[in-house]
Amino acid sequence: MRIRAAVIAKAGGVFQVRDLELEEPRETEVLVRVAGTGVCHTDLAAARGFLPVMFPAVLGHEGAGVVERTGLRVTRVRPGDSVVLTWGSCGACGPCRRGRPAYCDRFFQYNFTGRRPDGTTPLRGGVGEVSGVFFGQSSWASHVVADERNVVPVSSHLPLEKLGPLGCGVMTGAGAVVCALRPEPGSSLAVFGAGAVGLSAVMAAALSGCDPLIAVDLVPERLEMARELGATHTVQAGKEDPVRTIRSICRGGVDYSLECVGHPEVLRQAVEAIRPLGVCGLVGMASPGTRAPLDMNTLLSGRTVRGIVEGDAVPDLLIPRMLAWYEAGKFPFDKLLSLYPLNDITQAEEDMKAGRTVKPVLIP
Repeated sequence: MRIRAAVIAKAGGVFQVRDLELEEPRETEVLVRVAGTGVCHTDLAAARGFLPVMFPAVLGHEGAGVVERTGLRVTRVRPGDSVVLTWGSCGACGPCRRGRPAYCDRFFQYNFTGRRPDGTTPLRGGVGEVSGVFFGQSSWASHVVADERNVVPVSSHLPLEKLGPLGCGVMTGAGAVVCALRPEPGSSLAVFGAGAVGLSAVMAAALSGCDPLIAVDLVPERLEMARELGATHTVQAGKEDPVRTIRSICRGGVDYSLECVGHPEVLRQAVEAIRPLGVCGLVGMASPGTRAPLDMNTLLSGRTVRGIVEGDAVPDLLIPRMLAWYEAGKFPFDKLLSLYPLNDITQAEEDMKAGRTVKPVLIP
């Protein structure tokens, strides 16, 4: 079928919205009409060539929409169902069988190349094949083909065009708190980076009863939003030393911290801001080969640094949980969103890089 999609021809290229041909879903796949799809820093990293995407490609991995057709063996959803699209996993390796799909042995293969595990793609253009399953979806498009494993059914009465970021960025931040760190009520927590992931973590930490709950960022407007979403304290990095300020708020440091930036100096600060026996979660994605300058003696005091992929979440469990919070008025993730037509993808990218918007959402 003929669809519209934002195509990038090569690493470092520009996105062009044009017509492509999308093949019918295979036996375990579904065809989804996209209502809205988020823009994530991982997409921009892939566009710059930092991930092994095969170009030309359609990116996008925070989609939501309506199922239009299904393959013969699909049992999870039916045509007409509203769904959030999320990342892919094999379902058969050790981590998947233990309920840890974010650490799937084949995560790179299922998500970063833009191709199915067998090397095929459902998209064709005037110049031949176009990679069309980035993170199992390539949702910067009017329609996608995705495996049934990475679609999560949701209620049809929800604002579907806004739900896509729950499938990655919002889930990553919220899941890092409630699935990975699991702070006890009254625990102290510092979030370094108040972008979409960090602010989602702030909301989840407020729901978890964290106090003090400290947000650190360079941008005053984002710190104001963090306060609105539940932070008890904010620290403007660049104007004050985050470690010193956090230790003045919480004597000895916080119980937990989250690094949501992907910068080695910020990771150092996030580690030094935790008290002995504290835990620092690393969420931010850095360029390949990045090294962090950690003082080994700091870690000797029982401090832990742990990496967290996709919020350590099981999407089928966490996405409904986040939506329940949202409907109860306790998780207003939609305050992070700014909507753009798909044709304005370049403007959305520029606004995100400049900090004018937290989470752009493209509307096909």
